[in-house]
Amino acid sequence: MNSATVRNLLVRGMLAGLGAGVLALIVAYFLGEPNVDSAIGFEEAHAPAHEHEVELLSRSLQSTAGLATGVLVYGVAFGGIAALAFCFALGRVGRFTPRATALLLSGTALLAVYVVPFLKYPANPPSVGDPDTIGKRTTLYFLMMVLSVLLAVAAVIAGKRLAPKLGTWHATVVAVLGFGVVIGLAYEFLPVINEVPGDFPATLLWRFRLSALAMQATLWGGFGLVFGELAERLLHPKPATVSAGTAVAAPQ
Repeated sequence: MNSATVRNLLVRGMLAGLGAGVLALIVAYFLGEPNVDSAIGFEEAHAPAHEHEVELLSRSLQSTAGLATGVLVYGVAFGGIAALAFCFALGRVGRFTPRATALLLSGTALLAVYVVPFLKYPANPPSVGDPDTIGKRTTLYFLMMVLSVLLAVAAVIAGKRLAPKLGTWHATVVAVLGFGVVIGLAYEFLPVINEVPGDFPATLLWRFRLSALAMQATLWGGFGLVFGELAERLLHPKPATVSAGTAVAAPQ
């Protein structure tokens, strides 16, 4: 793959990330923000009167322009990174078309980058979590994410090397089982974080976490679909067809 093709795929990846970011923004605004408002209301209702802080940015600005800026910038950035990963993965993970490779890459990335760390350290709404432990919680989350990504890469490499001996199906099963076993051990031995207040509504906590998962699934799934289509058209363009009415007879 030459540099011009990589550059074109990078641009398309950023555009696909922007489009996926728009879809994720819609999900975040309509599903996530109402839960954030409810959590903030819970926090304010349980805070002493003298502890209320003055907002540097209004809540309305945070939930509109602030949310849009964060999601769209993230979408463009991750789209460019994912496009570069696609350039490396195409043809190396199997004989898949560009469209199928993009979907496989986005699905694997969603699992390794978000779902696996999320199951150990799920997202929490405002009023959940001790401010004094935010550094520890952030470190553990990113440790889980890095471990998950490295194990996913190792599982792919192991599957490729075992395929000639075990066959593609059995090699894939062994690689996936190995990934699951090591992740299970990480779940068992890494510290548990449980800072949810006893009177915090369980339904609200569930809805918030579900909306966070839905946003990420929309972002990665939307990127895989859009970028896969753009990459397919770039790498495997359809031959131009000439209609019968415009065909010109060749000179005799």
